[in-house]
Amino acid sequence: MNIARVVMAGFGGFITYFVLGGLFFAVAPWLRSEFMKYPAVYRSKESMKGVMPFGMVAMLLAMCVLAVIYAMMYHAGSGLAQGAIFGALIGVFSICSFVIHNYVNLNIGWKLTVEQSIAYFVEWVATGIVIGLIYRP
Repeated sequence: MNIARVVMAGFGGFITYFVLGGLFFAVAPWLRSEFMKYPAVYRSKESMKGVMPFGMVAMLLAMCVLAVIYAMMYHAGSGLAQGAIFGALIGVFSICSFVIHNYVNLNIGWKLTVEQSIAYFVEWVATGIVIGLIYRP
């Protein structure tokens, strides 16, 4: 396992995840407005600023863990294809263990759940592709 590549892939995944997350959840009006329907469930933009650094550190660590998992399962081949498959698997895992889990536990609507599922799946596939393109043994 190439540790330098794992760290670079983790950082690349982190950047990709936050860029797409910003586009989907902060810029896209349809998803942003859907979150605003649940002020008792989700933090306000202002209160989120205070805890965002903790979330960013946690996501960077999570991306490095994903890069390690990718490196452990790496098979020779196209980084693009391998990364897309890896990202799709992480996307399905995320939807089932996070998005739908939140739908069950939080008082949110089905529309938000579906929109989050689409956004997270795209984020994870793109993040997996970036990890796959950066990581090389």
